[in-house]
Amino acid sequence: MTRMLVVLAALMLAACNPTSQSPTSDSGAKSPAPAASQAPDDGKAGATPATADDNTVILETKDGQIVIQLRPDLAPHHVAQLKTLIKRKFYDGVVFHRVIGGFMAQTGDPTGTGTGGSDLPDIKAEFGPEPFERGVVGMARSSDPDSANSQFFIMFDAAPSLNGKYTVVGKVIKGMDVVDKIKKGDAAANGMVENPDRIVKMRLQSDAG
Repeated sequence: MTRMLVVLAALMLAACNPTSQSPTSDSGAKSPAPAASQAPDDGKAGATPATADDNTVILETKDGQIVIQLRPDLAPHHVAQLKTLIKRKFYDGVVFHRVIGGFMAQTGDPTGTGTGGSDLPDIKAEFGPEPFERGVVGMARSSDPDSANSQFFIMFDAAPSLNGKYTVVGKVIKGMDVVDKIKKGDAAANGMVENPDRIVKMRLQSDAG
């Protein structure tokens, strides 16, 4: 059954008034693991390099690389599914179909419509207290909490209204300047993007060589 996978209530609010999301931050207060606790890098010197392991993702766009540290400690089943899809090269060429400035950039739908996913089963929710702040990567879903599949989003700014309602799977540790360059959509069209930017290539760092 076709369903729209979206960043639900907060996404609708952001579509009407995207700037209303920017002052806030998601999820409760829990210390993230060391790799994810570092602030997202904005492409400046001095950033801690990502560790070359199976939980570090290199996402390439036309503007450069985004390095994501996955968090299997927070969402083991979601992370395992993402890694399976990455190894399949599922995300290569997939567009950022919904992008709302001051809120988030959503991708992971091979149809580019927001209704698609992979042939893998949907995943049971792994909600937790990790806050949705700038650089956090979360899984998109429908109104069913257990409907996440392949679509994910990267936060431009904090959005506390998502806390405890969406699954956190990782955080950008380098390349937030590249994230900020992703083409934005029309707020009047709920962030849908005409001629959107796309993922050129997405690999686990351990496989990127």
